[in-house]
Amino acid sequence: MKKKHVNARLICQVSAAAALVLAGNAMADDAFSSDSKWMTGDWGGERTKLIEQGIDIKMDYVGEVGGNLHGGYNDDKTARYSDQFGLGAALDLQKLLGWDNTQAKIQLTNRNGENISNDRVGDPRAGTLSSSQEVYGRGHMVRLTQLWIQHQFFDNKLDVKAGYFGEGEDFNTFPCDFQNLAFCGSQVGNWATNIWYNWPVSQAAIRVKYNINDELYAQIGAYNQNPSQLEHGNGFKLSGSGTKGTVLPVELVWSPKVNSLPGEYRVGYYKSTADANDVREDVNGFDAATTGDAYKTHSSKHGYWFVAQQQLTSHNGDASRGLNIAANATFHDKDTNFIDNYQSVMFVYKGPFDARPKDDVGIGAARIHVNDDVKKNAELLNASNGVSDYDNPVFSPIRDTEYNYEINYGFHVTNWLTVRPNLQYITHPGGVDAVDNALVAGLKIQSTF
Repeated sequence: MKKKHVNARLICQVSAAAALVLAGNAMADDAFSSDSKWMTGDWGGERTKLIEQGIDIKMDYVGEVGGNLHGGYNDDKTARYSDQFGLGAALDLQKLLGWDNTQAKIQLTNRNGENISNDRVGDPRAGTLSSSQEVYGRGHMVRLTQLWIQHQFFDNKLDVKAGYFGEGEDFNTFPCDFQNLAFCGSQVGNWATNIWYNWPVSQAAIRVKYNINDELYAQIGAYNQNPSQLEHGNGFKLSGSGTKGTVLPVELVWSPKVNSLPGEYRVGYYKSTADANDVREDVNGFDAATTGDAYKTHSSKHGYWFVAQQQLTSHNGDASRGLNIAANATFHDKDTNFIDNYQSVMFVYKGPFDARPKDDVGIGAARIHVNDDVKKNAELLNASNGVSDYDNPVFSPIRDTEYNYEINYGFHVTNWLTVRPNLQYITHPGGVDAVDNALVAGLKIQSTF
């Protein structure tokens, strides 16, 4: 009942704000206007005044539905719904307090719902590697997702940001318009097991960026690695108790124009200073699944990534429309990480039809590979337990490679509402060959209040 009460409060607050706008000013058509940036409109001009004063209020919603149409571990058809509400404010402290070149932000998020991937698409003993509803996860509770201050020095050459936020805000960043997790957001956080926490989890952090020129910058960060922040009820935890180490990412970002069209290219590396267990060997270097001894501990873990985004064409001379390509690749420490490598490629055409110039259509394919030592560990564990029948509850599924595909169409209903139906196909869910390939129907709703 608790999460229902939270949802009810959020919905009531948004509804009340909309009602006040409609009842309290003569510009009622601003609310729900297709031309407005916000569902609740400009509040009779008050919202624009707040922005001019340095206060930009952020209210948004993402909802996702996933239904298993065919295949998967359990072909008993159903649909699952998950969502996220966001409430925050971006502050221009130069306007508010006279602090030159200084910004701040606070953001709260609340997630709810269930995921079709957990027990329909994937074998619950193994799960899936990706997720057909990317917005699902990190607990049904309100979290402090952002609380930071940022300042530019030396004619904006040096940019420093400090407070509470996640690595994916600045490092290995990527848009989140697809519904499948393999095409959405910072991919390092999806596969760097238990160290890199993506949205909506925040960590005590500092990020320093240096703008080398107009197209190139380098940055380095330090993020508190504290698994206790994932626990239910710790959404507002600001203390360092439970800290295991520090995640240290470094990245070079190049943003050129190719044939006058924008692109962005990222290459980066991360290291975690926290102890990490080996995925196969015990303290003596033998197979832990066979000996039963504790797994060997490593003093750190690491990985690296590449991200490329490039607009390839314009549409009849309109640079806001055209074909875009994006690719991601991450590689991880084979001694300690469950996933050792991942790759994806996506194509998005913005404004495919003259009658609907703000719509978009996207298609993507992703490959997620399980560390060979994890596969060998499961084989040894099954042999040690004397089980070979996949249907035996004690059997540990053998995981190798999962492939995810998605095609979607984004209906730009208004400037504040996008509705994105999609179809997803998952080959070897969870990397388990014994699980049938799955077809999932999805619907993603993105709205700004």
